[in-house]
Amino acid sequence: MFDTIKELIEEQKYVQLKKEIIKLDEADIAELLEELNNENLIKVFRLLPKDIAAETFSFLDVDVQQTIINSLTATEAASIIDNMFADDATDLIEEMPSNVVKKILAKTTSETRKDINLLLNYKEDSAGSIMTVEFLDIKSDYTISKAIERIRRIGTDKETLDFCYVLDNKRRLLGTLSLKQIILSPSDKLVEDIMEVDPISVTTNTDQEEVALLFQKYDITVMPVVDSENRLVGIITIDDVVDIMQEETTEDIEKMAAITPSDKPYMRTGVFETWKKRIPWLLILMISATFTGKIIQSFESGLAACVILTSFIPMLMDTGGNAGGQASVTIIRGLSLNEIEFKDILRIIWKEFRVALLIGLTLAVCNFAKLLIVDGVNTDVALVVCFTLVLTVIIAKVVGCSLPLAAKKVGFDPAVMASPFITTIVDALSLVVYFQLAKMILNI
Repeated sequence: MFDTIKELIEEQKYVQLKKEIIKLDEADIAELLEELNNENLIKVFRLLPKDIAAETFSFLDVDVQQTIINSLTATEAASIIDNMFADDATDLIEEMPSNVVKKILAKTTSETRKDINLLLNYKEDSAGSIMTVEFLDIKSDYTISKAIERIRRIGTDKETLDFCYVLDNKRRLLGTLSLKQIILSPSDKLVEDIMEVDPISVTTNTDQEEVALLFQKYDITVMPVVDSENRLVGIITIDDVVDIMQEETTEDIEKMAAITPSDKPYMRTGVFETWKKRIPWLLILMISATFTGKIIQSFESGLAACVILTSFIPMLMDTGGNAGGQASVTIIRGLSLNEIEFKDILRIIWKEFRVALLIGLTLAVCNFAKLLIVDGVNTDVALVVCFTLVLTVIIAKVVGCSLPLAAKKVGFDPAVMASPFITTIVDALSLVVYFQLAKMILNI
């Protein structure tokens, strides 16, 4: 289908092109548009009917959205925004230059401006900032037939028809009613008799990560958002939660790699901006790694007496870093999914200790054979290296599992305490153990 449409674009058969392109799903149209050059992108986008254009626009990457907006008049751009759902329109507005925003908002309807300003006032990453205000609401004293009549009248412009929200005269949330319940109930049945009371909801200040966890816990596709007085102000749908989960996962991965999180795609982030986000942590870790150098310097005479010990330092440090990284990633994931809490720390340390002991012994036995057969070192040196290996893995696992838990307890992001910091700490401790064992066994 895409090849046919591209041929029609090249042949400039725009009447036939319009007939073909509106047969596609909006997400597929967006995918097609992103493959076109800017000139054809604008031409094809202008062919789309207003409702399809608005829906397609919400699927496009931010840079493509900016290209389209810059090619449209303020009135045309305002028409697109008027036809978008409020949460998608707000996301777009936040990415646009302020001078462009003023021109476009001046042309939008007062209702659109009101909805966008409402969402912009909520704290970033809160439920209020990601919700949409287009939802179905009905009264508890409605009959099913009256509820259906209202859905038909106002449902076209709503984010989802899966649920209706039952409100009182002060717009306080009383309950919910699914479309399935409405369809299957007698037409003269009252809403209050069949609605689900005390529905699961979040407040406008609830953190978006907590919202995502609630969606997962209760296996739902839409959730109401209420204010401090339990008045319904919006809903959050599953598509927004998918975006949240992707955003939070990306942020955690960047922190675990000692990178300041960025909300821009990689290809849209400049060299200087990338440098700014990476250099602070690298400087901190470089300075903290000087402790490792100091430890090696303090044992310089011992290394001179048994130079072969030096060759095993990288292996011990790498093994410790990898072992600590395994434990920390597991714990950070558990914390993110609310599977574990700080109160479980002793059980977690005891479990990781036993795992580390098994892993350390397995590595030590294999390494002992390698040292004697392949490397040809004497038994005493092999014992020093292998004992250190066991202790290093144990230290790494204990540090790797306890640091994220401690960070969470004191209010820091557990991801920050992942691989970089853990590796630095484990490196220093493993070297101290290595050199102390060397002194004891080798008498150097």
